[in-house]
Amino acid sequence: MSAGAPANPIETAAPRGAAVFFIFITILLDTLALGVIIPVLPKLVESFVNNDTAHAARMLGLFGTAWAVMQFFFSPILGALSDRFGRRPVVLVSNFGLSLDYVLLALAPSLSWLFVGRVISGITSASIPTAFAYIADITAPEKRAEVFGKMGVAFGAGFILGPALGGAVGDIDPRLPFWVAAGFSLLNYLYGLLVLPESLPVERRERFSWQRANPVGSITLLRSHRELLGLAFVNFISSIAHEALPTTFVLYAMYRYGWNERTVGLAIAGVGVCSAIVGAGLVEPFVARFGERRVMLLGLVFGIAGFTVYGLASTGAIFWLALPINAMWGLSSPPMQGMMTRRVSPSEQGQLQGALSSLRGVAFMIGPILFTSVFASFIGANREWHLPGAPYLLAAMLLVAAMYVAWRVTRPRMSESEPAFASVAADSIN
Repeated sequence: MSAGAPANPIETAAPRGAAVFFIFITILLDTLALGVIIPVLPKLVESFVNNDTAHAARMLGLFGTAWAVMQFFFSPILGALSDRFGRRPVVLVSNFGLSLDYVLLALAPSLSWLFVGRVISGITSASIPTAFAYIADITAPEKRAEVFGKMGVAFGAGFILGPALGGAVGDIDPRLPFWVAAGFSLLNYLYGLLVLPESLPVERRERFSWQRANPVGSITLLRSHRELLGLAFVNFISSIAHEALPTTFVLYAMYRYGWNERTVGLAIAGVGVCSAIVGAGLVEPFVARFGERRVMLLGLVFGIAGFTVYGLASTGAIFWLALPINAMWGLSSPPMQGMMTRRVSPSEQGQLQGALSSLRGVAFMIGPILFTSVFASFIGANREWHLPGAPYLLAAMLLVAAMYVAWRVTRPRMSESEPAFASVAADSIN
């Protein structure tokens, strides 16, 4: 779909308030449910392997990989299903499925059952990509970056409150956070059942086909437009870079700065607070003043700067100063999402979000292995260069590549006769 294609007729100058609020609550509750189990899942896994920490770490890595693999295969399927049957049923079924999955995890009698639960979670965790498609359905193109930015507040709040709540109730019973997570997901389902209208009219729906629904086939949509393909590549590289923090931060902070669990927790909360401020208060005025392209590139510049300071910070105080700098990286994603949604038709928004989620699944497979290996390599006893911040410097270099591609594929073309895939992004992906 070209930039001048007609908008969805249900789009308005401003998004429907009640529906957007529901999507905000959906993302908040999903993130809360995920955050609640973060502090206790490692301990529960450890209890099943006779408190062998090394074995538990390997199993957690396997759990994470299995989750990402399920995302890779099933996100395009659920995205295509939402294009065929509407967003509402897919969001509701996903929320209900997650609630049942958390109940399974709460009752799991063995490590094998925990693994099954994580696999199911990877399959049913499709409400967020479908929620983004819902936003694209009900929001005018020029307002999408603003609304996507506000959704970032839900992510930030969920990751601030979720781990804190999980740690508190986990002290009572290590399985209690799973019941709390199940309650959040079930509440989300019931709330949506009562208030969520359908956003995709029947006449705008797309016939379901396995060609569109499989991960490889979904990439065909991304190849339909030069800018869309390039921005999908930027989103993929950014997702890999993002994994540098969750996979190495705790080990890095304790190793380099001697931080304890409390200080690490405060830093994580600080990241969430800064991210929420950026999403809630800065995306809209920045996009209105400078435009989507410039704000996206500016956000990537901040990401590069933030990761560079993280990697070179010789003291914990300097690392703290980098938190708001790196948080400004959050300026890049909402306008990027807004630009991508304008390159596909209303009946393809679910397929688009499914394809992007599938690529993020691949990033979640690559990132943890990449950054933990780099960290371990650069703190080894026999290393000539002792550089514990190497994972963050690598993340900064990845964002430099992403920014270059973003700049190339979004710059105005001199002639409409320029080949659709003449950009560096297309050459890189193909």
